[in-house]
Formats: sequence, C-alpha cells, structure tokens
Amino acid sequence: MLEKEILLIPGPTPVPPRILRAMSKPQINHRGPEFAQLWEETQAGLKSIFQTKSDIMVFPSSGTGALEASIVNLLSPGDKVLAVSIGVFGDRFAKIAQIFGAKVQKLDFPWGEAADGEIIKDALKKDAKIKAVLLTHNETSTGVTNDVKAISEVIREQDKLVLVDAISSLGAIDLKTDLWGIDVVIAGSQKAFMLPPGLSFVSLSKKGWLAVEKAKMPKFYWDFVSLKSSMKKSQTPYTPALPQLFGLRESLQILKEEGLKNNFKRHKILASATRQGVKALGLELFAQGRFASQTVTSVKAPPGIEIKSLRKIMREKYQVVVAGGQQRLSDKIFRIGHLGWVDKLDIISLLSSLEMTLSELGYSLKLGEGVKAAEEVFLKVRDA
Repeated sequence: MLEKEILLIPGPTPVPPRILRAMSKPQINHRGPEFAQLWEETQAGLKSIFQTKSDIMVFPSSGTGALEASIVNLLSPGDKVLAVSIGVFGDRFAKIAQIFGAKVQKLDFPWGEAADGEIIKDALKKDAKIKAVLLTHNETSTGVTNDVKAISEVIREQDKLVLVDAISSLGAIDLKTDLWGIDVVIAGSQKAFMLPPGLSFVSLSKKGWLAVEKAKMPKFYWDFVSLKSSMKKSQTPYTPALPQLFGLRESLQILKEEGLKNNFKRHKILASATRQGVKALGLELFAQGRFASQTVTSVKAPPGIEIKSLRKIMREKYQVVVAGGQQRLSDKIFRIGHLGWVDKLDIISLLSSLEMTLSELGYSLKLGEGVKAAEEVFLKVRDA
C-alpha cells in the first residue's frame, strides 16, 4: 500500500516539501523590514506569473474571496453586468455580482463547450449600458478553457471592463494580462502555485483602477484602495497570512526555476498523456478539442459503472484520488486534475489504478493499454 494518497483533483493540489518547509518558518513582525522584503520579493514573482507590470493585491482567502473582492471594488449597485458562464464557477461569479446588487445578464453556454466570442459581441452590442463582463478562463467543473485572448479583444472593442477568473489556470495555462488588455485577473494559491488554500491574488489595469474610484458597493476587509495604500509601505492593512506568504516566496522560486513557458509545456504534455490514456481504455472525454483544459480532464461515466464506486475503489484500494462531477454532472463524469506539482509518474499511477478499478467493476478492457498510450506521449516528447 502507498504511504500517501496521490491527489489528482482540480484543487487543492499537492504541495512540494520545499514549500511545506518554507511555511514552517518562525513568525515575523508583519510591520518590520523582514516582512517588507518578503512582500517585495513575492510582488516581483507574482508580476512575472501574471505577465503584468501592475502590482498584485494579495488577500488571505480562497479564490472565491477574490471574486467577491473584484465585484465590490469595481461595481456599484444597479450596474449592468454580462456574466458569461460555461459551468459551475461561471455561475458562481454571476451569483456574487447579483447578491451585491448588480443587474446581471446571464449568457450561458452548454456545459462541455467554450464560450463563443461572436455571441458575446452580439450581446454587448444589444445593450450599451453593460459595464463589465465576467469571464472564466478555465472551468474546472467541465474541463474547458475559454479563449480569453480572443474574447477579451471582443470586449475591449465594445469598451467594457473584462474581469477574468483565472483561479485554476494562471501559471499553468498562458494568460498575458497586459498584452491581452485584461482589466482584472483573479488567481488562487491552491492551484498552479502549489500552495495550500488560503491566498488569493488580483491584478488591476489602469482602467480597472478608474472603475474602483467610482464604485459604490460596500466593502471593508476587501477594500482595494486600503490595500493599495498599505502596499506603498510594503505592508497590508490587516494581519497577513505569514505561513502562506513564506510558502508563496518558495513557490515563486520553484516556478522561476522551471520557467513559465516550460510550466505551460509540462501541463500540456500531462493533459495529452492523460487523455490519450483514457481514450485507449475506450472511455469518452466530456470536453474535447482545442478547448479541453490543460489542468483538468473530464471523463464521461463508462456504461454500467457508477462514478461513486469507481472513485471509492481508486481512493481506498489504490490511494489515487480523482474528483467527481459537480451539480448536474455529479453522477455523469469524473475529473482528473493534472495541475501544479504533478509529473508523468503520477499520470502513470493514475491510469494503472483506473485500469484495475474498471476491471474490478466488470468493465471490459485490456490491462496496460491506458498506460501504454500515455507512455507513448511521454516518449514522443522525450525523443523530439
């Protein structure tokens, strides 16, 4: 039996020992020079991951906290918002805006598919009063990635703010914040940053800051202006999450050592190997084509196989943890995360356990075919 579980869910992701050790450092004075240095170092690293020259706001929260922070700092009650949704987290972004008094126009696309920029353009042209567009870069509930570059261009042409939830993509899938003209980019620590949950990150464009100056939704803890003022002194307005920030500094160093482009490439290879392995077993992917995510693969339930049983056997017998579907997909798909601190041996272990589990559940397959297909992807890359 393995000594630990192999965690292959969309998040939280595995945490490297280097980061765990960094997080165990003694506490420091968060108003002293050592913290100022920590803050400045993490700011430099975050800017490189966000691909922006703007300062990055850091909050002690999950990604959802940063979604709320973005809404209350850029909008006023009654503002019209176009919420583009391709799954659970697109719905969540829309719900947050609605709760705080924005007039939300929902634009839903079929789960398993990406958003269509032309349809978004038409919706914006029909209502000139729309102030902002809410968009998910990578929808983990379905395993689909939106073409944020193309969609952001459409939104900018209509002179609207674009707020992007990049929680499960930033650092693993290319997103050029400044070059693509994105006003707000939101990320979280427990994904490609390889940290435990507990930190969220937000970047703002100049246009975004102009919107902050006019926004009238209530906020206190989430106040961007208050945080920006403290950041001028390399501080935070309230007590920061010191262990997570120690870990963040180490995480950013690991990402720097690998190189951002190499990180994107690794995730792409892992996604390809996973999908080829799954298909070799005769299973059907839920999200397909060029919009299939590089960080999570969604797989349809095999005929006659209950997802709960499959996941239970994989977890209890083989110590491999995959995620189930969410909401309307709860019993229809399972999801494999290949995000953050994951390598090819993790994928081989995953496919081996999946093969044996399926066989145990009476699914007809040839043992070894999934692993072989994945290995062919890895060998092809090695020999390229």
